[in-house]
Amino acid sequence: MKKLLVVVDYQKDFVDGKLGFDGAYDIEDEIIRLINDFRKNNDEVVFTMDTHQNDYMETIEGHYLPVPHCIENSEGWQLTKRLQPLLQDSLVFKKPGFPSIELGKYIDEHKDLYNEIHLCGLVSDICVFSNAIIAKASANTKCRIIVHKNATSSFDLNVQQKSFDLLEHLHIEVI
Repeated sequence: MKKLLVVVDYQKDFVDGKLGFDGAYDIEDEIIRLINDFRKNNDEVVFTMDTHQNDYMETIEGHYLPVPHCIENSEGWQLTKRLQPLLQDSLVFKKPGFPSIELGKYIDEHKDLYNEIHLCGLVSDICVFSNAIIAKASANTKCRIIVHKNATSSFDLNVQQKSFDLLEHLHIEVI
């Protein structure tokens, strides 16, 4: 059995771009450490990337969050400079909303391969939260789902703590 690390949306617009916030950059070293540790142990690393198009403002998300961000192929859509070389030949799941349905399908198709699925990245109480639930719903019933709280962050630390509490209530570990 292997472990899977899901690096969620560690893109420029969330770190130091249009939706950047204090604390987003501070987790980069821990994300890099996790990626390197997983690769060293021959475990798998995949990435999700928030991916919007030029019609973003016409979407439901654009209605509630009227800040165009992570427009595909823009500078803000890119992974941070230090993570770009770590992408290597990893799978990338482009997602137009908070969770990645494609990630869920991938986990479901490989559910007998993984005994642990780990998540890190941004934003803890939005995309990391929703992708942890997708992983829980898609994985086998013996698979541990783990969110690394030192490798995720939010612009609202109170909501982050509430989301961690809810994840733990759903038997998703927050370590």
